Amino acid sequence: MSEERSAQCLCGAVKFRATPTRPEMGVCHCSMCRRWTGGTFMAVECKPDVSFDCGEDKVQVYASSPWGERVFCSICGASLFWRTKDRSHWSVSAQAFDESSRFTFTAQIFIDEKPANYSFADETMTMTGAEVFEAVMGGKEH
Repeated sequence: MSEERSAQCLCGAVKFRATPTRPEMGVCHCSMCRRWTGGTFMAVECKPDVSFDCGEDKVQVYASSPWGERVFCSICGASLFWRTKDRSHWSVSAQAFDESSRFTFTAQIFIDEKPANYSFADETMTMTGAEVFEAVMGGKEH
């Protein structure tokens, strides 16, 4: 288990603390994450106990699917985290953490949606979208 870590948005209006479940980072290649971040969503799975130091009133939530929400800063637009609507699963932006280099790149999800115009050199575990839905939500996409 990891310890609680500080994080913030680009402009610093939103500052929060989150506890990673392990010191690892994964990348999501799904089309929604790519549109949301302008690249891939590099994320760290965290306990569902995110606490805000400041700026909670600047946090906006976009319900991107029947089961998921994307959370961002209303001032600078920085992607902060993705979470399930029941808030049982939280994936915090790895780059929002103050010490983001502490996380080891270990996984790539929605690999079946990754476009051919980029690749990562790291050897990682990969999962298709169907495998992710099975692991996280018991196979229920919608």
